[in-house]
Amino acid sequence: MTDIRERPPPATASAAPKMVVTQPGRVVGMDGIRGLAALFVVLNHIFERAWPGYPANPAPFWAAWLTYGRGAVAMFIALSGFSLGLGPARSGWRFKSIKTYAHRRAWRILPPYWAALGFSLVMTWYVLAQPGWPGPNGKSVAVYGLLVQDAFSQGHHAGFWAAGSPNRAFWSIAIEAQLYLLLPALLLLVRRVSARAMVGLVAAIVVTIGVLGPHVPLMNSALVKFTPDLAVLFAVGLLASGIVTAGERTRSRPWAGYALAATVPAIVLMVVKGSTWSSLNLFWLDLAWAPAIGCFLAAVATSHPRTVVRFLDSRLPRSLGSCSYSLYLTHMPIVIAVSYGLILSRVATGTPTFFVLAAILLPLTVCFARLFASVFEIPFQRHRGWIPLRQAISARLQELRPAGLARRRRALAER
Repeated sequence: MTDIRERPPPATASAAPKMVVTQPGRVVGMDGIRGLAALFVVLNHIFERAWPGYPANPAPFWAAWLTYGRGAVAMFIALSGFSLGLGPARSGWRFKSIKTYAHRRAWRILPPYWAALGFSLVMTWYVLAQPGWPGPNGKSVAVYGLLVQDAFSQGHHAGFWAAGSPNRAFWSIAIEAQLYLLLPALLLLVRRVSARAMVGLVAAIVVTIGVLGPHVPLMNSALVKFTPDLAVLFAVGLLASGIVTAGERTRSRPWAGYALAATVPAIVLMVVKGSTWSSLNLFWLDLAWAPAIGCFLAAVATSHPRTVVRFLDSRLPRSLGSCSYSLYLTHMPIVIAVSYGLILSRVATGTPTFFVLAAILLPLTVCFARLFASVFEIPFQRHRGWIPLRQAISARLQELRPAGLARRRRALAER
């Protein structure tokens, strides 16, 4: 992977590495990866309804790979580290303003998240909750609203603050928010030592927790609640973002080949250990996939292989990427309502259930996510504060009034 020490001095504008970007700070192909990862999460949750209790309830070979839905979360976390590292990597691994960084992160993730929390509560309370799982209560609103569900959700913590979940996909949002808080410290490590040393230190701490966790109650609690292995994925994504300022020698390396080679140990581990071990040891499985994910991000960032990058930047993956966060946030209550309310009692479990659910839920969840994103996500991406957002809403409302519509028709006619 690239290291800050390998970055050539930015002597002239002509020496800057060539990058294919869509918008400032956005590398071509990354939105497509997000979209496909979100779709994979939906397929994973459909798989879990079709073959409940897997691997005790065996699934056919062609579908068994869908059990590793955590892989999509690992990709999301690495992508977050990569995307958030692009700006600092171009600025000496520094934020131009930590205040601006904090505001943009909160503005980006909280409005859609809180709207999805409200949607999930309504679906759980008034439509259908998943059988066998504790329903959300008033404490759930506080715990999930404050993004501390990893510490206080039902099954992780006993006592007053124990809270049922309105949406079981929300667990990773709290983890990601905590990693946002960790990012300034990681950048400091990169500046003081190197990007590789930063990843090495994070990995050493996380592996120590993983090894000692089963024997030390406090570490085991951290292992179960906070999913520290995802910190390694985040750090690997941050390391990969350094490719934007790396020298030509580093950028020309066969990153796609490295990624392919790095997948072999992870796949061998899953095959040799079996599905039962894999489902019970996601901590080690995530770490096994980290090198492959990091190399893959570096490969896409350098536009290799071109056929893969062209596919990721094609209409469907890019369209999914534009609403990937909304798809992740909102799909689970819809999956629960359709699965338990309509299908599972009427269709044989296994392959028939999978295909029926996929035929219904894939278009339904994606269409709902696009609608949800158009209201609660995309406006907050385009307008970076309340004042410009209110102005945009006001202008839009003016256009929808009869006089505004007449002006638009005249303007279009004049063209």
